Amino acid sequence: MSLQGKRIGFGLTGSHCTYDAVFPEIIRLVEEGAEVIPVVTYTVKNTDTRFGNGEDWIERIEQVTGRKVISSIVDAEPLGPKLPLDCMVIAPLTGNSMSKMANALTDSYEFYVTP
Repeated sequence: MSLQGKRIGFGLTGSHCTYDAVFPEIIRLVEEGAEVIPVVTYTVKNTDTRFGNGEDWIERIEQVTGRKVISSIVDAEPLGPKLPLDCMVIAPLTGNSMSKMANALTDSYEFYVTP
């Protein structure tokens, strides 16, 4: 299956220790010709840990994908009916974010799921 021209959203949540394992997959999608649209939670963007700081992760994903990250509901709105995605990958996916999606919780601007 060719990924050429496919629009793939790639979401990252706050499991900072796994980012180094996830980035090769983002790179692979780009190399296969996919248009990768990065989506990050507030935690990814604004938390500094021993695994790296938020600003560096954002810079890295923007460099790899060639696109600005989406980090708010307002930024994500065009992904609805105007510019739909072919697929959405979320990796890493924390238990907290998974439970919010499973229960349709939209209690913060950092992470929003539309039905």
